Amino acid sequence: MNQYPSAPARIVIASRESRLALWQAGHIQARLSELHPHSRVEILGMTTRGDQILDRPLSQIGGKGLFIKELEVAMQEGRADLAVHSLKDLPMEMPDGFSLTAIPLRENPRDAFVSNRYPGLDDLPAGAVVGTSSLRREAIVSAGYPQLRVEPLRGNLDTRLRKLDEGQYDAIILAAAGLIRLGLGERIKAMLTPEQSLPAPGQGALAIEVLSSRADAVAWLAPLNDSETAHCVRAERAFSRALGGSCQVPLGGYARMENGVLWLRGFVATPDGRQRVSGELRGAPDEDESIGQRLAQHLRDRGADAILAALAAGQ
Repeated sequence: MNQYPSAPARIVIASRESRLALWQAGHIQARLSELHPHSRVEILGMTTRGDQILDRPLSQIGGKGLFIKELEVAMQEGRADLAVHSLKDLPMEMPDGFSLTAIPLRENPRDAFVSNRYPGLDDLPAGAVVGTSSLRREAIVSAGYPQLRVEPLRGNLDTRLRKLDEGQYDAIILAAAGLIRLGLGERIKAMLTPEQSLPAPGQGALAIEVLSSRADAVAWLAPLNDSETAHCVRAERAFSRALGGSCQVPLGGYARMENGVLWLRGFVATPDGRQRVSGELRGAPDEDESIGQRLAQHLRDRGADAILAALAAGQ
């Protein structure tokens, strides 16, 4: 007998149509089918504005919300019961009427160095072009390797790899999780440590979004939640939220559990990496959001406000 709350006869998952997004939706589809074998679980693939506009950096066209609006409309209209996202692609403030109900076990959260010619960042010659879609990664590379050129890189994972293979870039930096999930781990030349490149809040984690009013869905999705991952990403997102984290802010935030203690590290920087304030904080997992907020305040006390003000003035 199924020990979990009964799910409807038909469950529809809204997803972007990139190969990675559909893999993620398919992963949750398989998990739900195991949990609720009497339910027919389907995927509704959709193209979002974030997928359509590829000629400008995300920070210039409206931010992360462009990847989720259409999926949320599908839930509002009753065409889908839930949406599956890469958590790092979600805005730090969820829209009214929607909530994150489950955070499954996290994949590798680190950044990956990908190149067809060079084994690592230290091996790139002066003037080499590094592609990234992230101001966070731009700040990290610019600060540590000022001799390199950092250029914008948009598009889904396959598009980014194709641009590298065409010679438009000498190397690109991507989230390791996406490459691993699509069976492309062999493309990773080097895995960057958190000390080299502190991950983005939520990187490597998936998020399941539902209408806040769907208490039924919250109940039958609950078994998908991994409490350790959820505590970590809640701390990361609270840290980012308290600093106004968005695509316009070069910011890293990464938490992990060590012997039952939550350890959060974070930084905020200018895009050129010349100004940077970082810190870390430890505490009980149940204090996840408080830890994030307190670390953000520590950074503000040490000069982060000046960086944030300069970023706002430059927008």
